[in-house]
Amino acid sequence: MHGLLSLNNLNTPNTKTESTMQLTNRSKVVVKHDLNWLEKLYLPAIFSGLAITIKHLFKKSATVRYPEEKREIASVYRGQHVLKRDDKGRENCTACGLCAVACPAEAISIEAAERKKGEENLYREEKYAAKYEINMLRCIYCGLCEDACPKDAIYLSDRIVPTAFTRGNFIYGKDILVEGIDASGRVDVSKRKKNYEMEGSPKQPLINK
Repeated sequence: MHGLLSLNNLNTPNTKTESTMQLTNRSKVVVKHDLNWLEKLYLPAIFSGLAITIKHLFKKSATVRYPEEKREIASVYRGQHVLKRDDKGRENCTACGLCAVACPAEAISIEAAERKKGEENLYREEKYAAKYEINMLRCIYCGLCEDACPKDAIYLSDRIVPTAFTRGNFIYGKDILVEGIDASGRVDVSKRKKNYEMEGSPKQPLINK
């Protein structure tokens, strides 16, 4: 009998606690009332909205008129990819495929080719990437491709990826990714480089000893 009473006490809701429980202290009682003839015209509400709009016309705008104006971007921002060249204008990429293997989204596809005689001024190594594509819709901008590359060939710059209306326009090839040869076409990635890279020593691949 005592056990049944205990169960009944557990199943009985505490009406006092439930009636006083509140999720927030900012509760507001809404009372529905009939509109008078002036409120039925909705003119006060329209003028109130226009007053708010006119008031914001004289305030400083919180938006930036991109691309004419550009907001300052943090140094750790990871934006559009760039395939780098060396000081002589040769492509650094050797199509080793480490960036494609490290990519968790499988957004990178590479086709390698052998450098021919007379192309020493175009490609730094004997093997180069004849095709290098990044699916920007798959990319999650994690930067693992940048960390995996042993030749300082790919970096994520501070450039914002432009918008497009078709999916095909988001497949970036070498015509978009490779930086220019002249100084005006180079992309500054000094903020993305590590300390030992700034000293001139290339990155070494991770080898399990």
